[in-house]
Amino acid sequence: MQCEFSTGRNLKEWLQTQFCDKPLEQCEDKRLHDAAYVGDLDTIKNLLKQDSFKQRINEKSVWCCGWLPCTPLRIAATAGHDHCVRFLIEEGAELDLVDVKGQTPLYVAVVNGHLNCVRVLLEAGADPNGSRHHRSTPLYHAARVGRFDILQELICYKVDVDVDHQLANRPGLFSARQLTSLVVCPLYISAAYNHLHCFHLLLQAGANPDYNYWGPACNVKFGRGSPTCILDAVLRHGCEPAFVKLLVDFGANLNLVQWENLEPEAMERFKVNARSLQVFQQAKIYPRRLTSLCRFVIRRTLGKHQLKDIPLLPLPDAIKTFLLNEL
Repeated sequence: MQCEFSTGRNLKEWLQTQFCDKPLEQCEDKRLHDAAYVGDLDTIKNLLKQDSFKQRINEKSVWCCGWLPCTPLRIAATAGHDHCVRFLIEEGAELDLVDVKGQTPLYVAVVNGHLNCVRVLLEAGADPNGSRHHRSTPLYHAARVGRFDILQELICYKVDVDVDHQLANRPGLFSARQLTSLVVCPLYISAAYNHLHCFHLLLQAGANPDYNYWGPACNVKFGRGSPTCILDAVLRHGCEPAFVKLLVDFGANLNLVQWENLEPEAMERFKVNARSLQVFQQAKIYPRRLTSLCRFVIRRTLGKHQLKDIPLLPLPDAIKTFLLNEL
């Protein structure tokens, strides 16, 4: 079968015809998209004074240095031009319009580490959870690369620190989907990459310490040899004792880690930190303190979206610090 590229058009032209909003001949003028890429705010302002460009502010086009058809806002967010991002939003750019990969402007701003763009987009009302059309989320990527500052911004704007948003009910489904892998979980990935402060921040914000999901979890579908819960994963990855202690302090179910039935060969593949294992074993032997149990109940009664209001409660600072479980 003859490839479509053999007609003489280059790859950019092919992408333009396949994925752009308008026919190729109507998308030739890409000055708005190019200006967004280089951060030329003056040009953007001048172009948007014209009705023709104003009407195309959300048009997806292949710009000068790009391959994926994108909107000017998505391009400016990718390049980190927060002043252009702000102006485009003021002029009517759609905040959560996705590209052909399902990536929102917020997601690409996070991926490229542009904190100021992240702030501008969140302040304007961008969905902190990103798009369900993309497998990753802004939170997951920030947790993977250890961007504590971006995680803080996302949490301030009520991002879902669990994977509930991704697995929640959808049209045609009568219930939430089962969690079948921990790899998709921000808690898991922050531990796997040894980002302790990000791990702690997610737990502080109310992440489920067992599965990073409050819906049904089916660990029999996790795959042979896979961790059965977050604590199991932390131990297998050889994380330092602080990770284990945090999970214990935030109420992880210690009985979910069942290594008694594992074959010796499987145990040999683990990279268990001896001190972390000792912390876990001691926690299983000694019952949790009554104060810790009270903290679990209070935090879960408040719910993860209300935990940020703990500093506003009319309580002594020592109690607020205790409820927040700050380091």
